[in-house]
Amino acid sequence: MLAGIGVTLISLWYGQNHGLLPIAASDEASDIDALFNTMMTISTGLFIMVQGILIVAAIKYRRRQGDNTDGPPWHDNFPLEILWTAVPAVIILGIGVYSFEIYNSMGGLDPMGNHDHGTMQAHSKMRGSAIAATLSDTPQNAPQIPSQKLYALGVGASPENEDKPADLVVNVTGLQYAWIFSYPESGVSSGELHMPVNRDVQLNISAQDVLHAFWLPEFRLKQDAIPGRPSELRFTPTKTGEYRVVCAELCGAYHGAMKALAVVHAPEEFDSWLQSQQVASSQNLEQAVAVNPGELSDGEFLAPYVREIKINSETLEQLHPTHH
Repeated sequence: MLAGIGVTLISLWYGQNHGLLPIAASDEASDIDALFNTMMTISTGLFIMVQGILIVAAIKYRRRQGDNTDGPPWHDNFPLEILWTAVPAVIILGIGVYSFEIYNSMGGLDPMGNHDHGTMQAHSKMRGSAIAATLSDTPQNAPQIPSQKLYALGVGASPENEDKPADLVVNVTGLQYAWIFSYPESGVSSGELHMPVNRDVQLNISAQDVLHAFWLPEFRLKQDAIPGRPSELRFTPTKTGEYRVVCAELCGAYHGAMKALAVVHAPEEFDSWLQSQQVASSQNLEQAVAVNPGELSDGEFLAPYVREIKINSETLEQLHPTHH
């Protein structure tokens, strides 16, 4: 009895203090952590019990010096076999029911069930802010989502929020080897995911080429990005800061470098970031990239840098064409 109490106390303590998880930065993370802690508590108890029995048996029933006789015969023990079959079965069934309830409370059983996707395009047109010019036409080639209802993938709105639209919708495209984040309501696109804290966020995820997996470890969320199939993650970030976005599916030679940054802002900081990106997006970056610097005069080439190099327009006009 004392051994059982000791094992129980150690298991309960370690199940809550294992330190294996990163910080929890979303509402959904607390439920996932509770499930993980329960599994760690049970696993710790079973580990101590099994290893303890093995150590005790190895010491107690070891061969003594000079004893060359056979060990006593061992017959089947039917009650013991029932016990070691029934206990794991009950544990697995309990964890299965518990995880099912958590998955349902997160909206995983019917993601996108409250949306009319119709012929929604996977991603809105990106107008380029901090995006390489070679990716400027990616959205135009994005696959169209068929109008017929497909089996929904991902984690959608929780049952109590299924009739409410998300506060922020972001379209996410995975391609070798980057994540592209588009904000359809503002026309902004970025290589980083920016979100306001304590707001309901919906990510519409797809892949441009091969299978990827969108993983936010601190948010405890992961979802495959599948070419031609929409999937969704809906969650509420609860802590400001910078977090990792990782591809968790082997997608090619540079899979390990397919990472991005998720930034959770205070609401006013997010609005400021969005406005700054809209200003940048309004500029015709494609024409700027297409200009050949060799065709510009010295004055035209250096004009954008006047403030940085501390000279005025009169100085630029005095440059001799042969001076480089």
